[in-house]
Amino acid sequence: MYRKRNTGWLAHWDFILLDVCVLQLSFILAYCLRHGWANPYLLPDYRATGLVLLCVDLVYLFLMEPVRDVMIRGYWKEMESCVKSAALITAATTVYLFTVQGGQAYSRLVCLMTGGIYLIANYLTRLGWKTVIRRYDHVRQKDLMLVAAEWETARQVLEGLKTDNIGLARVAGVIVLDEDASQVPDEVAGMPVVATMETMESYICGNWVDEVLVVQPKNQSNRERFRNLLDRIAATGVAVHTVIDFQGSDMGCQQMVQKVGEYTVLTTVIKSVTMSQAFFKRALDIAGGLVGCLLALIALAIVGPMIYAQSPGAIIFKQKRVGRNGKPFTMYKIRSMVLDAEARKQELMKQNRVSDGMMFKLDFDPRIIGARQLPDGTIKKGIGNVIRDWSIDELPQFWNVLKGDMSLVGTRPPTMDEWKKYGLQHRARMAFRPGITGLWQISGRSDITDFDQVVKLDMQYISQWSPGLDFQILLKTFRVVFKREGSM
Repeated sequence: MYRKRNTGWLAHWDFILLDVCVLQLSFILAYCLRHGWANPYLLPDYRATGLVLLCVDLVYLFLMEPVRDVMIRGYWKEMESCVKSAALITAATTVYLFTVQGGQAYSRLVCLMTGGIYLIANYLTRLGWKTVIRRYDHVRQKDLMLVAAEWETARQVLEGLKTDNIGLARVAGVIVLDEDASQVPDEVAGMPVVATMETMESYICGNWVDEVLVVQPKNQSNRERFRNLLDRIAATGVAVHTVIDFQGSDMGCQQMVQKVGEYTVLTTVIKSVTMSQAFFKRALDIAGGLVGCLLALIALAIVGPMIYAQSPGAIIFKQKRVGRNGKPFTMYKIRSMVLDAEARKQELMKQNRVSDGMMFKLDFDPRIIGARQLPDGTIKKGIGNVIRDWSIDELPQFWNVLKGDMSLVGTRPPTMDEWKKYGLQHRARMAFRPGITGLWQISGRSDITDFDQVVKLDMQYISQWSPGLDFQILLKTFRVVFKREGSM
């Protein structure tokens, strides 16, 4: 799977938002203390300064990452971080005022007071919010993690995770690594034993698992055997945390050292992303999702009555799909097929162009609304074909993007029956959040019938992902759509 190189989402994004709000409130309070209760943003010079403060703060937060590891910092380290932030903000404001020669219109006392108030307020806010997170951390949804260790070691590991688990995944079970697992009880420290070394791939592929924490067996003398164990788990697409000074992996994955509880681990992942990259991707998804939802409403108003006139029933089609790491979600589309399309799928399976059944593609699909084949073999297209050719049916998926089930760019989410046929080499493609479009969709999506080629393109996208690649794929997607190269 891909993995952000930082601690939990909550610990990062909440603190970033808090930092921005505290700085702006400090600026307003400093102005009010100096000039009386008024809004500084009503004055052009102060408004420009406030915007500069915002920009400098955001750049500092995402490039220098001062809130990285915020949950494990002590009081003095936190004060040190806040002092650095306040000093940089004050210095940047001074440089800006000097550059634009705005010192005469701007009170220097406001500048100094902003830095001082920001230092104190930011420090107290961080301490307070960390207290809130620690108190309510257990109630929020987390990634699911398995602990892979020998039975005797697993108990100690689980107890250690209980003492420092802020921002961690939720432990869902134990994989016992004992060579003779027949004598192992059904649970360890209250946690169920879900698999052994022989059955772990089957369990991971059959259940929602995001991470595996692997502890090297004490009696492990065969280093190659342990390397094979790590590679077997990594091949399933989940993140692997290794409690060992491990030298490398034969899988070609990226590796990084992280903290998981009290343990220093080497995490093996297909792709790692920085906090700023993750923020960029989610911000792009939100912006695109909002625009897409508006387009979806317009499209529904236009094609909805046409669909209902030819095939009465619900206009929105809902289907269970598989998302990141095997987590199911409900995907929405504008209905371009008859109501009993799913029921008729099995009888058409013999005509499937993808022989292994990993995807479903037909040269002529009689389930499409308005489509029919003439006696001479000519295909007469209907409203359903128009909707699919122009990818109008995909527009409601922007709601999935806003919800976080999908991304603008990613891998195609498989159906539940397709997912059941996946092998280990296929499962890793769902390590990324599925997308409305992706690399294989713009690489001749209607012509590719070899599912292994689809997996190859998806893995290429995951391993080479960057913000620039997402932009390239989005631009090429628009070209493909407007050339009417078929439905996504």
